[in-house]
Amino acid sequence: MSRWILVAEDEGPLGEMLCDNLALEGYHAELVRSGTEALARMGRGDIDLLLLDVMLPGADGFEVLRQLRCRGDDTPVLILSARSADRDRITGLELRADDYLTKPFNLRELLLRVDALLRRRPAPTPGTDVLRFAGNAIDFRTMQATTFIGELVELTASEIKLLKLLAAHAGTVVTRKILVEHVFGSTAPLTVRTLDNMVLRLRKLFEQDPAVPRHFHTVRGVGIRFEG
Repeated sequence: MSRWILVAEDEGPLGEMLCDNLALEGYHAELVRSGTEALARMGRGDIDLLLLDVMLPGADGFEVLRQLRCRGDDTPVLILSARSADRDRITGLELRADDYLTKPFNLRELLLRVDALLRRRPAPTPGTDVLRFAGNAIDFRTMQATTFIGELVELTASEIKLLKLLAAHAGTVVTRKILVEHVFGSTAPLTVRTLDNMVLRLRKLFEQDPAVPRHFHTVRGVGIRFEG
């Protein structure tokens, strides 16, 4: 699964350039331009790395980092700052930043630092405790999910079973027979409508446009394919 990187940078052209180059490296990159937006986006819990500018409106980078660590968020943070003074670097490290890079910086160095930080934090894989895709975060342990619009929802045991199976076979079609037997038991009829209703609900929760699904695809006459 691709890694999700949040770029908190109020200089629009710089932020867009960073996102474009991160995308070229195979990452999913999102841009926010204020400390308030950064905290709200991080609250959804599906970001693997935060590139954090210090001079942000709303709440500066140090305040964003302080609040993240106070609420137990250990997401790796790479601070980007025009401030090169030792006291600023020390402040960042005291607030438990993982790295600190001063502006202007070499793009290749930044990408290497990003790679190094992400290698220390193994990527979640299908079948593990948390499934993340397209801004959604599904926690199989608590049976709760945070959707791409930030809504916290409760999932049923059957929905969790279905999601785990689809995630474990992401990119391939899981036949209706396997899905029904896994979720409802071997005696359940293949025509059970509950399965179709579950897929419809998952689309409503996790698809930006349920009528044109990007993640939960029905392959007519065969089964369901999940694309993360």
